[in-house]
Amino acid sequence: MNALLADDEEAPREQLRAALARLWPELHIVATSSNGAEAWDDCLQHEPQIAFLDIRMPGLTGLEVARRLARLAQPPLIVFVSAHQDHALDAFDAGAIDYVLKPVEDARLAQTLTRLRQRLQQPAPDAAMLQRLLAQLTPQRPASRPIQASLGREVKLIPPEDVFYFEADSRYTRVVYEGGDALIRTPLRELLTQLDPEQFWQIHRSVLVNSQRIATALRVDENNMVVTLKGREEKLPVSRQFQGLFKGQ
Repeated sequence: MNALLADDEEAPREQLRAALARLWPELHIVATSSNGAEAWDDCLQHEPQIAFLDIRMPGLTGLEVARRLARLAQPPLIVFVSAHQDHALDAFDAGAIDYVLKPVEDARLAQTLTRLRQRLQQPAPDAAMLQRLLAQLTPQRPASRPIQASLGREVKLIPPEDVFYFEADSRYTRVVYEGGDALIRTPLRELLTQLDPEQFWQIHRSVLVNSQRIATALRVDENNMVVTLKGREEKLPVSRQFQGLFKGQ
């Protein structure tokens, strides 16, 4: 059984790791993430069955990471870790979530681990219900600012609505937009913290696409899917983890 720990403070992260080693020594910690964007990326890479997420992290909060994870084909079970007795924690008994307060106490964590073991033996919870709950708990992000791309001596401001997709390209990120493309130094994981997740969907570890620009999603075979874009010829790959975004009605 694999798990991920995410907390922007090292001491609570290590305290939780030590407590888990005592109470569930068979649990394998595949990653320890120091912020929300890193946690999201680590979850895509390692595909843990359980994710312990600090609620208040810079970049992406634990709630925002959980919302993204709930959309995956096989989302992990979520345990929120908080230093505050937030009233919203009362709602976490729904769906696939639990919570523990910092500093983590062994007795409370043991209860959570018992619940996790039970949940792992049951059918997957209702993902749509979980997404609705998390949407209610997640504060609205401000409107996305223009993307700034250097083109020679010029700095071009690209409205997000003009973007077709972003693609990780070595040390840069390629922005494909109406009228051309450009390279920016902002990594894809940082862009995730700046853009509206309802509009920009991650469909691959290296691709973030404007959902309003998608024309079709085509299943090539049992394991592979691509999307086509309005007014463009390229086909973008959709990772297995993200194919649940395209279910049809």
